[in-house]
Amino acid sequence: MTDHHTNRRRILLAVGVAAVAAVADTAMAQSTEIRGTVDFEGGAKIPQGEIEIYSEDSALPNETRHPTAQTQVKSDGGAKTIAFSFSPPASVGPLQIIARLEREDGWLLARGSAISKTGSPVSITLNTVMY
Repeated sequence: MTDHHTNRRRILLAVGVAAVAAVADTAMAQSTEIRGTVDFEGGAKIPQGEIEIYSEDSALPNETRHPTAQTQVKSDGGAKTIAFSFSPPASVGPLQIIARLEREDGWLLARGSAISKTGSPVSITLNTVMY
């Protein structure tokens, strides 16, 4: 009877270890980066300039939001879509991902944003800024 209980414990321990390993593999397989693409309104080529892409915690009031993580990518004026990725900050709420296209002289040309959903790529369309 002791052998039966010992074997049962070994089986339960093995199942538990396998379950923990499966969860760890799944967590490691999921990317911790925010990934996505930027395109331009109407499917046009993205104008030449620097695209600053950053996140803000959308759970915070607008007046207290500030960029929490960011990256920059260049547009040579020939691409219709540009990919990006960056590491997200620790956040309690969903993140708003904002993209700003500026000319070399700092003039804002276009802006767009999207809400990031965990594990899903973000798609941002830049819209021309009117002055």
